[in-house]
Amino acid sequence: MLKKLFFFVIILTIFFSPKSVSANTNFTTDYNITYTVLENGNTQAQIRGTLTNSTSEQYATSYKMQLGFSEISHVKAADADGAIIPTLTKNEQGYIIGLEFNKRAVGLNSTLPFSVTFETPSLARKIGNVWEINIPGVANPGDFASFTVTVVVPPTFGKPTYIKPKQSDNKLIFSKDELGSAGISIAFGEEQLYDFQLTYRLHNNNLYPSKTEIALPPTTNYQEIYITSIEPQPRNVIKDADGNWLAQYNLLPSQDLDVVVKGTAQVQLTPKQEILTQEKRDFYTKELPNWQINSPEIKALAKELKTAKAIYEYVVKSLTYDFSRVIEDQPRLGAIETLKNPNSAVCREFTDLFIALARAAGIPAREVDGYAYTDNTRQRPVALTQDILHAWPEYYDEVKQAWVMVDPTWENTTGGIDYFTVLDFDHIAFVKKGSDSDYPIPAGGYKPLDGDAEKDIVVRFTTELPVIKHDVVLTTDFPDVSIAGLPITGKLTMTNTGSQQLLPQTLSIISNSLSPQSQLLESTTIPPYGSQTWEIRFDPLPFLTKADAGFTIQFAADSEFGDKTGEKTIHVAPFFLTLWGVGIITGGILTIIILIIAIKFRRVRLSRQR
Repeated sequence: MLKKLFFFVIILTIFFSPKSVSANTNFTTDYNITYTVLENGNTQAQIRGTLTNSTSEQYATSYKMQLGFSEISHVKAADADGAIIPTLTKNEQGYIIGLEFNKRAVGLNSTLPFSVTFETPSLARKIGNVWEINIPGVANPGDFASFTVTVVVPPTFGKPTYIKPKQSDNKLIFSKDELGSAGISIAFGEEQLYDFQLTYRLHNNNLYPSKTEIALPPTTNYQEIYITSIEPQPRNVIKDADGNWLAQYNLLPSQDLDVVVKGTAQVQLTPKQEILTQEKRDFYTKELPNWQINSPEIKALAKELKTAKAIYEYVVKSLTYDFSRVIEDQPRLGAIETLKNPNSAVCREFTDLFIALARAAGIPAREVDGYAYTDNTRQRPVALTQDILHAWPEYYDEVKQAWVMVDPTWENTTGGIDYFTVLDFDHIAFVKKGSDSDYPIPAGGYKPLDGDAEKDIVVRFTTELPVIKHDVVLTTDFPDVSIAGLPITGKLTMTNTGSQQLLPQTLSIISNSLSPQSQLLESTTIPPYGSQTWEIRFDPLPFLTKADAGFTIQFAADSEFGDKTGEKTIHVAPFFLTLWGVGIITGGILTIIILIIAIKFRRVRLSRQR
């Protein structure tokens, strides 16, 4: 009688890459695994296996399985003849469970059923507002005749927000082909919330005052940003062509300034729609440094691949993540050099190559830099600076009419988890780069020249939104007295003092005493702490007018600020009755008197000389 030793490997893809295991043609193996997730996140696992002899000359007396879980407990096993005392060995990949069978299955097509149960906290985790379940993949699917996994979750979890790869019926029953070597990733939850504190370390190296700006995390089609404080407050916050929020500061000569920004990010899974004009399409398909779309190599590949999906799959399969480049902090390669060095890529190279190929194929694309939550940097690496930063691309989907974020780096490093069909709740955009491949700089990139290693990005999960503040302040800059006969001019400024971006507003300037009696103003989107200023002009009043004239500022009736108004009163007077007029007239009279006296004095002197 021959003793045969088998190895069955389950690899939890989120932690490990699949390993090769030799198959044995003398036995076939069938597996049916049920994972029952409890309310507290602990999971009860039941493995029901069957070994079937394909020969009458051999049988199995023992069996080992490698589980990729970092923690397991309460391990029990049995075969048809009763309980088995399992052996448990910890290794770098997780645990090896060894079984010595009570029963012998001898003869062609004879079967040996067995079962293993255990508990693990490693399968399901609640992170912030989201439950995540990562189901192990199969290292060598061909070694198994059948392999089925069933996941049971509490009703309180609700329906899955996503299943990777996508499953049509949401029944949480997966075949061997669906599991593959990458496994299944499932999420339950509508949104994820993060509190953040970002420090920007500014320095003016000049001997004269200078202006600078920092990039705040912006509201995008995937996330809503609430800014709760900025210390010190900026001069203004503007929105650029890519939708970034740029806070502006004035620095004195040789001044050091640390800016601390606090807020909350509310991350959604489904992107909001945005209509892209032809001008914008042209804008996001042009060549820029690092995105060499006019290169013959890039052009040829783009012509062959054509679609965003094909480009994404090419980048995932063609590049190899180089962890040494993260440690050595080597410079960015750009798309062309990435093609020449496919085995030396980090997230920037995955991103640059995707964007260059997409733009060359006529697909609008741009770069996103920001924070990415990861609990295993070997599987989901982040690598832009010493702070937890990551880069990934987004492209414009014509069918969805939306910018869609994808992450070819993480699909590559996780061994095949889908980051194209749907992303996740783990990415927060700090900046978007479409008009410039190197600017703006994301939070975490504002470091002092001496290389201070202090951490500038602090991000934590939270379960509640901050107290949301919506408010605006209207200020006018008009003279208190205006000269009759001249146009009345001044400025109106609207400042967003709320924690969210202020969507476009319509304002009316109404006057019963000035012309035009009605003026309409349309604002753009204003970030928190930002403002917009308009030049206001009224027609001249008659030269001899002496009266008080004024106007009222009103928001549109359907605005949330419909009850907020502003007023300004201006005293209009003839030139000669204004302080300026009186001053000029008085000065003129005094000048004339002085001239007359001077002339008379000169005549007296001349008379005496004669």
